Amino acid sequence: MSKKLDDELAVLAQGNDDAPVTMGAPETPSEPRRSPPPRKNLGLLLTLLAMVGAVVVLFLLVFQPAAVYATPVDKLVSGGPQLIGRKVRVEGELVPGTLVKRDQPCEYRFTIHKDDAKLPVRYAQCVIPDGFRDVPTGGVQVTVEGALAASGGFEASLVMAKCSSKYDPAKHEMKDEPGALPVN
Repeated sequence: MSKKLDDELAVLAQGNDDAPVTMGAPETPSEPRRSPPPRKNLGLLLTLLAMVGAVVVLFLLVFQPAAVYATPVDKLVSGGPQLIGRKVRVEGELVPGTLVKRDQPCEYRFTIHKDDAKLPVRYAQCVIPDGFRDVPTGGVQVTVEGALAASGGFEASLVMAKCSSKYDPAKHEMKDEPGALPVN
């Protein structure tokens, strides 16, 4: 097509206006272009799906045993045998008068409760959080992480205390302290 166009332009450039100008139909390629076979696209899709499936299975099998589940004291106590030895996080309130420190070996023992369910806890470390104090009036909220022992006690590896001076467990909200500025 470009050769014909060049010839026509050359004739016009010579100034011969009588020369016939022919406009030919555009040339068509001998073979139309084909899209890639669908098998390659299907193979790529199947490969990607297999890879995504493998990653999902990996997360479910590898990371699920390492997950820490939070449960209230009453459900842990009633759940019993299937939770023995499994790493769990338990929230409850410190039973007043039960916090005892032992020096040899260094450990803390206390009991937490929710409603009527009580759970004895053993924390085999010498240091506890500052906010974790035995208050005679109660109300000290505590979260312990560890495993339920076959004896029914709880072997804690981590103890976390909520700020008992500002938290009202009955209303599940922060208390206003006398002389403190109101919180907006």
